[in-house]
Amino acid sequence: MESPIMDVPDVARYLRVHRSTIYRMLKHHRLPAFKVGRDWKFDIHAIEAWVQDRVQRTNGSSDTIQRH
Repeated sequence: MESPIMDVPDVARYLRVHRSTIYRMLKHHRLPAFKVGRDWKFDIHAIEAWVQDRVQRTNGSSDTIQRH
């Protein structure tokens, strides 16, 4: 069974971005996360929901074309 809690390297691999990108997103409160001591932790279900939300926003915005 895969652990529902991930750390920064896990999330970076999952999102296919560099670790520094994860830390930058955390600094600006753009990822759902929590701290355990000094370490950032992520619930896989919250990350999956966050990704789905971003996909829906991206798909929704591309469907709307404004014409002048």
